[in-house]
Formats: sequence, C-alpha cells, structure tokens
Amino acid sequence: MLTQDHTENHPAQVLRSLLSKEHAITIFSKKTTKPLSAEVINLDLNTGHFDLSVNSYKSDIDDYIYQEHLSFDIEIESNTQDDDTEIYNFDKVKAKVLKKDTGLYEIKCQLGDELFIQEARGAVRIPFILGMNAYANVEVYKDELTLKGRLRNISSGGCMIDIALEDSLPLYVDQILPSITLEFPNGEYFYSQGSIRHMRPFGSEGHAAVGIQFIEIPRDMETELFRLVSESEREAAHRAGMNIRGVGPSPLFIPRKKESSILKNEQQAKADESTNMPPMVKGVREISRQLQAVLIFIKNWNTFPEETLYDCTDSLIHLVRQDRKELLYALSFIRDQPGWIRHAIQIAGYFADMLIARNPHSPQLREVIAGTLLHTMGKPLLMSEKLPSLKTNMTPQQKEILRGHVDKLLEKIAELGWQPSKGCLDIIQNANERLDGSGYPAGKTEDQLSETVKQLSVIKIINKLTNERNSVAPRTPLDAYRWAHENGDKYERTVIIDYIQQYGLYPIGSLAKFSGGFLGWVMDIDNKGMPTKVHVVKNLAFIDASIDTIISSPDFMQIGKLEGTANPNNYSIGHKP
Repeated sequence: MLTQDHTENHPAQVLRSLLSKEHAITIFSKKTTKPLSAEVINLDLNTGHFDLSVNSYKSDIDDYIYQEHLSFDIEIESNTQDDDTEIYNFDKVKAKVLKKDTGLYEIKCQLGDELFIQEARGAVRIPFILGMNAYANVEVYKDELTLKGRLRNISSGGCMIDIALEDSLPLYVDQILPSITLEFPNGEYFYSQGSIRHMRPFGSEGHAAVGIQFIEIPRDMETELFRLVSESEREAAHRAGMNIRGVGPSPLFIPRKKESSILKNEQQAKADESTNMPPMVKGVREISRQLQAVLIFIKNWNTFPEETLYDCTDSLIHLVRQDRKELLYALSFIRDQPGWIRHAIQIAGYFADMLIARNPHSPQLREVIAGTLLHTMGKPLLMSEKLPSLKTNMTPQQKEILRGHVDKLLEKIAELGWQPSKGCLDIIQNANERLDGSGYPAGKTEDQLSETVKQLSVIKIINKLTNERNSVAPRTPLDAYRWAHENGDKYERTVIIDYIQQYGLYPIGSLAKFSGGFLGWVMDIDNKGMPTKVHVVKNLAFIDASIDTIISSPDFMQIGKLEGTANPNNYSIGHKP
C-alpha cells in the first residue's frame, strides 16, 4: 500500500474536484428508501471538515446517522460526450446534526485522512475516482443471465459495482454468482466466482450498488488480482494529486480506441435522451426508482417501506391533478423500464385519472392506487434459476410459475408484518381476476369482485394488449378495444365504453403514422379523441435520421393525413418518445 502524505487531506481534495462539476448529493440510510438531498458548504481542504446543508421537514433526520457517522453519494452530471457519468461514495463520515431552523439542518462532517480504506479482513479498498472506469460482467445464472455494470471500487477481497436499478431485480444478498468478470480500459481482465454481501440504491436515480466478495479465485487470477488492485491504487493516487514516489498514470486505464468510441456513443445517447425529456417525466421516473428501491428493501433488508409506497402514491395522484394530459404523455416515457414496473405505473396513472374524473374526492383513491402500484411486485420476487428473466419468451412452465406472483407478494408482506388496508388488499388480491372466473389466483366471478377491480381489469387488459410482451407485437388501440369488447364476459362493457370515450383511438403517448411518411408521438387530443399536437420524430424517407419537431393540428397538412398508430420498435425509434 502506498504511504500517504498527510500535509493535506486527500479525500477533501477529491471532494472539491467533484463539487466543481454539476452534481447531486444524496445521503442514504438503511432505514428508508428515500435518499436525502444535501449541499456541501465550508469545505476545509487541509482538515477535511465540511458541512452538509439539508432541508427536511420530516423528523427522521436521525435515521440517516448511525453511530455518529453517515454515508453519502455524489453523482456527477455528464454534459459532454467524453465524460462518463460518475457516482462516488463517501462512506462512514463522522457527523453531528445541528438544527438551524424549521426543516433546515446543518450536519457537521469530518472526512478521514485516508483515501484508501482498510477493510475488516485487512484488504485495502481502492475507490474509482475522478473518471476511473472499468466494466463488470456478472453471471447471475449459469448460461442463462448475465448483467453488465461498472466498477466503483476494488480490493483483494471483493468489489462494488454499479448496475442499472432495473437489472438488480434477480439479485439478493448472500447470492452465489457463478462468475464475475472485471475488464479494464486497456483490455486486461480478472474473473472469479462471487458472493453478494450488500446491495442498495446508488445515487439519486436509476442505479444500484452491489457489493461482491470474490470466492473460489482461480490460481492464475490470484496474482493478477493483486496487480490490478495495485495499479488501481496507483491511478487513484495520481488522480487525487498525491505526491508520493511511484505514483503516476497506470497503463491499465488507457482505453483502447474501440473503448473510447463506445464511451462516446453511450454519452451521446444519454445527452440526447436528457435533451428530449419533458419536465414531468422526471416525476414519473422518480416513482419508478422509488418502487424499485421498495423491492430492494423487501428482498434484502426484511422490512416493508410503507412510507415510500405512499410517497409514490401521493406523487402520482398529485401529477394527475397538476396536468393530466402531461402525465399521460410522460407515462409513455417509461417503455424502457422493467415490464412489471412499467405496467404498474402506467395502469396506476390511468386508474387515478379515471377515478379522479368520476369523483375528485374519492375516499378510496389513495388506497387503490397504492395497491395498483404494488400488485405486480410479486413477479420479480419469483425470479430464480427456473425463472431467470421476466423479459424473454417464457416456457409454459415459467408462465405457470409467474401466475403465482399474487400469492408470493401476499406471503412476503405477511412475513414482513405489513398489513395493507382493505382497499389496497382488494387490488393486490383481485387485480388479475375476471368476471367469468377465468382469472387468477382464486378464479373469482363477477359477484365476488368490487367495482374498482372491474374498472382496473379493463385498464390492465388494454395496457397489456397495446404494449409488446414476450415478443408479441402490440395491438393498435382500436384492435385492443375491439378485443376487450368481444370478451365482454370477462370485462365490464360500461367501463370499456368509458375508457374509449376518455382516451380515444389515438391515446396520448401513442405513435401516430401520417400519409407523408412521418411518425410522431401524440401529445394532446381533442374531445373526440383525435390528435391536436404531435411530436414528430421520424420521416420514413430518411430512416436513419431523426426529427425533433412539435406541430399542432392546423399544420398537420405538412406531414399528411393521419393513417393510424404504429409500433415504435418497427422503425428503430427505440423505447422513448
């Protein structure tokens, strides 16, 4: 291990470098899924002392402090093609909370002197800081499922990787991984088996941190691991500005040309995505992130975060009341999310919209929306070697396993001691039942189902039919309506008619096709359900080019006559409008 020069506090130097960029700071706690936003003030580069300014109007500030220490993530916004998104964790920082005013706290913090942390087993943990980068490939089930992530720290005993939050669904603490492979920018690599030691949401949105212990390390990899750790330490010391003999850039982190090209393409895609994202989409994506955090807590920390569930519920209801049409458009931006969570949030949004239209002050609104957000969570809880993914075409046996998701969720929340309200439980238990008794898990019939369940059933089936599932192409809204109407013995006809009248043949968020060869996302419709505003994104005469133009109905003549809706996957548009 390199001997550090203590004339200045190197962790503070790293923190200053991170703070000089656009960033977001989140304090996390194992007691709550909701990270606490903070701002660093009064950083002393010599002593490592600084303050965190926090606004919190709840009395749970102490939940974020454990034995006079806290941990926080700092996430750097990527504004150029060349910079990779960076999340850095400051772990076990000494902290003391001072209340400045109502809802305003100042947390006095003290960084340690060491940039490299001594772990309990004697190994030294090297943080990947200031642009250090390496890829991780995690084999979850042998020859079945492999996940990709980025390395965030490494030691001779294990590592922490950063993966997409949605990819964390099949993972759980103490799980044995058949293999984990770490690949560095210059092409060198390390592999071994692994064991998951801890897992949590990472940063402010869309990531999960997974701590992995290396086990059963192949003999030819043992020496290689120590060398890679040593080179990583050298690189981190160089980037942190430590003035020590032997410190300098490591060839391990000089990317090959192919690697540089990949990074640039990834960053351009992220920049394009954020540029086109309407403001309300952030609210919908935050609900998605929070629900996935609920799943992590349920699976790994044996607690049910009720407060987070109702925060998601209240947020969604608020967005409906704020601007229902903007919300319906924003719901179409989560096509890239896991199917179970996309389905839950989209139908919860439509359900809240329909309920509020009927009765803005419905006393059961909050509880039934909470149940709707929760009712598909049993699906990822069922993932195993027999059901390694929820994305692929499933065998009949796997489909049968998945039908047990309602019982699995009820069993899990009972195990955790959480008791849902009557309205919430009604949705969880009965959302998949049908009027004719062909539903599951209990095969209930019409006289056994509440009016809210009958209404939700229609929303669910239309959402299912109009979204791609198991490589089955989505139906057009008209075809979905026709199918539901023809199956009136399963679904309430009056609700089907109400749905068609409220959302029309071209629902907000659907992709409209025009005779001039143009494709555009429907942003608004009139009282007859016809588009009045469209975000034009493609001209099929130039299939490889994209367009970014919003036009209103008086100008539709420029793009031709409205012909129908289209499947975005057929035109290389991807999953985001």
